[in-house]
Amino acid sequence: MLAKRIIPCLDVKDGMTVKGTNFVNLRTAGDPVELGKAYSDNGADELCFLDITASFEGRKTFTDMVSRVAATINIPFTVGGGIQELSDIERLLNAGADKISINSAAIYNPSLIDDIARHFGSQVIVCAIDAHQDADGWHCYTKGGRQRQELKLFDWAHEVQERGAGEILFTSMNHDGVKEGFANEAIALLSDCLSIPIIASGGAGAMEHFRDVFSVGHADAALAASVFHFGEISIPELKTYLKAQDITVRL
Repeated sequence: MLAKRIIPCLDVKDGMTVKGTNFVNLRTAGDPVELGKAYSDNGADELCFLDITASFEGRKTFTDMVSRVAATINIPFTVGGGIQELSDIERLLNAGADKISINSAAIYNPSLIDDIARHFGSQVIVCAIDAHQDADGWHCYTKGGRQRQELKLFDWAHEVQERGAGEILFTSMNHDGVKEGFANEAIALLSDCLSIPIIASGGAGAMEHFRDVFSVGHADAALAASVFHFGEISIPELKTYLKAQDITVRL
């Protein structure tokens, strides 16, 4: 069995790592370069860097910060935010990213997924899906969770797989920052009906939540932010706990 991955996420705004609840009420969590190095040194399997206002503000991801983070870490590094075209992918890969996360741009221009897969390979593409469970089901949202689309979560997940995405990063907006557990039912549906890895995001508040997202949600990786940024859970202790729960992790 492949080892389950633990992925800290650096949501960056105005050059600082931030974290909120349900995508709003942001508070500062520290310098992304320092945090990235600390996570790399302390056993994180990968690192995710999301420039969370780039798409909404209509600008490119901060390339210089990507370079600075990449220079301090020795684990796979995913970068997202404000990516619109193939030249953005090349710029970020050259800056040190290993994978590229696309979200809004893929929904507005689905053929971008095909183009990236053709030019750089599926292993480069992490298709991020921010979804909210509304009264009429799970809907995808764009622009950092600001704009609802009529696109349904499971329909879009199938499409991005068929177009060549290598992984899906699913964030439940209902669970984001609430710390009461992941959206395990939806994650399990995604994991069981798709063949590409599912990274679960939104809801981590205790080590048991990571256990459940792997054992109940069948996720391939779990991404979290505030519980790591503010020292509520340490990655070495989390991995020791998960191993004791018979979940395969890299120690």
